[in-house]
Amino acid sequence: MIEIPVIDLFAGPGGLGEGFLSYAEEGFKYSIPLSIEMELTARNTLKLRKFFHQFRDRKVPEEYYSFLQQKISLEELYNQFPEQADTADQAAWHAELGNIDEEELDLRISSSIPKKKPWVLIGGPPCQAYSVIGRSRVNGINPDDHRVFLYQEYLKILAKYSPSIFVMENVPGLLSAKVNGHSIIDQIIADLSKPKEALHWGAGLSYKVYSLVKNENDQDVFGGIVYNPKDFIVRMEKYGIPQKRHRVILYGVREDFVPNEFPSLSEKAEVHTSSVLSDLPRIRSGMTKVYDTKKTWIDTMNNIVTHIKKTCPEVHPNRKKAGVAIRGPQNDRGGLYISAINKQDVQYNAEWYGDERLGGVCNHESKAHMNSDLFRYYFASMFAQRNGISPKLQDFPEELLPSHKNAATKKKNYAFADRFRVQTRNRPSTTITSHIAKDGHYYIHYDPTQCRSLTVREAARLQTFPDNYFFSGSRTDQYRQVGNAVPPLLALQIAKITAYILKKS
Repeated sequence: MIEIPVIDLFAGPGGLGEGFLSYAEEGFKYSIPLSIEMELTARNTLKLRKFFHQFRDRKVPEEYYSFLQQKISLEELYNQFPEQADTADQAAWHAELGNIDEEELDLRISSSIPKKKPWVLIGGPPCQAYSVIGRSRVNGINPDDHRVFLYQEYLKILAKYSPSIFVMENVPGLLSAKVNGHSIIDQIIADLSKPKEALHWGAGLSYKVYSLVKNENDQDVFGGIVYNPKDFIVRMEKYGIPQKRHRVILYGVREDFVPNEFPSLSEKAEVHTSSVLSDLPRIRSGMTKVYDTKKTWIDTMNNIVTHIKKTCPEVHPNRKKAGVAIRGPQNDRGGLYISAINKQDVQYNAEWYGDERLGGVCNHESKAHMNSDLFRYYFASMFAQRNGISPKLQDFPEELLPSHKNAATKKKNYAFADRFRVQTRNRPSTTITSHIAKDGHYYIHYDPTQCRSLTVREAARLQTFPDNYFFSGSRTDQYRQVGNAVPPLLALQIAKITAYILKKS
């Protein structure tokens, strides 16, 4: 069995690494001896997953599932397997690139990679500085924002250690970002192609930077042929991800590993939201500013149904025809773990998502919403159920418009016309972002009888995390981790391309 080491920078909760670790075919697999993450709760999620993967060639201990089921604490789990816990602790390094001791960084990297043998570097530098929305709030990119040049920390490792292949992920806003009038993407690609020269460290090995989605014959950044930056955008709904997530991915191959033919990603059938959410246990929304009980919620929802039925017959002609039955879900608001003995398999890729030993669902707890927002969520999900699309603000009755300045303008001129967005049943979801941690208005569940935004587990399903992947920290922390991650199923496809190239070399 050939095992290729991978180092994961800016690792987050480990979505990109999960795809690589999940690949094992024809005597070939990957290991990740070092991941670096600055955010503590994401690092804790990463550590637990590294603990899990140490048992992948053997049986995962029952105690791991006891922890997921909230029967034992994380400390008790680690105490029962101190060797694996210590290995996971060392492999998931809580550190901030650009603000760490260089000697320790060198020691950890050099001890993680074999000399003169293939290895892979992956990771995505923090993208807030390149986000189009983020730039609009601060009147463009601030050249003094250290996050703009965090890719140079990535570049230093490329220049010093010369991995065989690298994968760098970022937001599409990177393509239009400029600093002092100069294109950032052009600079990044030029630097990644010749990392030692970019850092003025002398001459060294060069890289060819590929697009994962464009035919190899039409791209040659390494050879100096003009390229279109948009070629580097991966539209993930085309590749089996149930989400319209668009990201820039730069795939670099060292000059002595460049293949005769580059195997770009293969398009797949579109996966709908309901295909990965419909089997999850029904739960109700929480309620703020009232005594939140199942009875209070049922009473409130019946009032909402009566009102919408009366005032909006176009979306709710009658309860029977609309198929709406407001009842208290058996699992109430859910929780860190819900037992689901009769849980059905997910409709899409059940082998990837499922784990019979889990016996339920983790990280599946609803947010609490204001009464006024429950009216809006119910109206929006009913509208989507009947029309197959999420409503715009101009579709809302006047009384349900939010009381903020962007909704006070004339209809059809709203600044944020899709402020309340239903993730419709028969389409891929829109992009899961870290904003889901702040409010659920962009992530309304398609089922009106649950009347709520998506849970962490539902967001994780859309991001293609397996069900036995547990997210640490507060619920806000968990949402943020999921929103910032690379979908593991997309990463698995990248790992397959990487294996092909390394085998050919």
